Amino acid sequence: MTVFDTDPSDLIPARKHLVIARLRRIPGVTALALLIILVYAAVALLAPFLAPHGEAEVVSAQPFLPWSAEFPFGTDQLGRDVLSRLLYGARNSTGIAFITTALAFVTGASLGLVSAVAPRWVDHTLSTVADMLMSIPQLIFALILLALFGSSIPSIILIIALLNATQIYRLSRSSARNTAALDFVEFARLRGEGIGWIASREILPNVLPTLIAEFGLRFCFVFLTISALSFLGLGIQPPSADWGTMVREGATFISYGDITPLVPAAAIAVLTVSVNFVVDWFLDIASGLKDER
Repeated sequence: MTVFDTDPSDLIPARKHLVIARLRRIPGVTALALLIILVYAAVALLAPFLAPHGEAEVVSAQPFLPWSAEFPFGTDQLGRDVLSRLLYGARNSTGIAFITTALAFVTGASLGLVSAVAPRWVDHTLSTVADMLMSIPQLIFALILLALFGSSIPSIILIIALLNATQIYRLSRSSARNTAALDFVEFARLRGEGIGWIASREILPNVLPTLIAEFGLRFCFVFLTISALSFLGLGIQPPSADWGTMVREGATFISYGDITPLVPAAAIAVLTVSVNFVVDWFLDIASGLKDER
């Protein structure tokens, strides 16, 4: 048993100072991207309080009103306030994408860790199932399943989470197998530790940075997939506001010089780019590629 001269609790302030120092060295573009993500999160949480009108409330008898002081982004084809639906769309689009990504992450990462330390037949079975699901184009597979089971929100979450869990499983399994071959994991096995203990206490801390980065990237893929499905009419269904649906409903009016459909499209693009900037910065910090002096 190792005896430490320093109380482990004394290390907490040092860690806090290290975190603060790293946050102060964030590049300007990354800091802006992080701020944008926080703004999106705040809008999603506070949408009912920020929106001037209800999510499906018809506020004008005349559809497609131009931008004005009363309706900053005009009205849609039913006379609903586009700004209000844009704010509610932040809650629906990003919220459902986050829940879906979290479910896919927990499922895929857990199975990948188990597969790396479990008997060979378990690894072979899980890998075969993952390969079968990955062999089918994701968007086409999602369209088929949603056509069979309906486009309810629970169906969207479960189907997209299942399809993305296979890719998270592959990454988690690959990273965990590399770690499982190291000496400290072998020592844990010799001590008689169980599979669950080895996976959670020995392997997971060493692959966690990679998995966290994958969570950010996977969120972008899920977010874009849900938006694409909504654009095709099989995603989040009306009257719920969704950015993909808003683009589809007003897409034909771009040819008439109305750029309102570009607003939700820009919201999708800005969030995706911002998340990628933050993920790239996190990977640089976690891998030590950036000089932290």
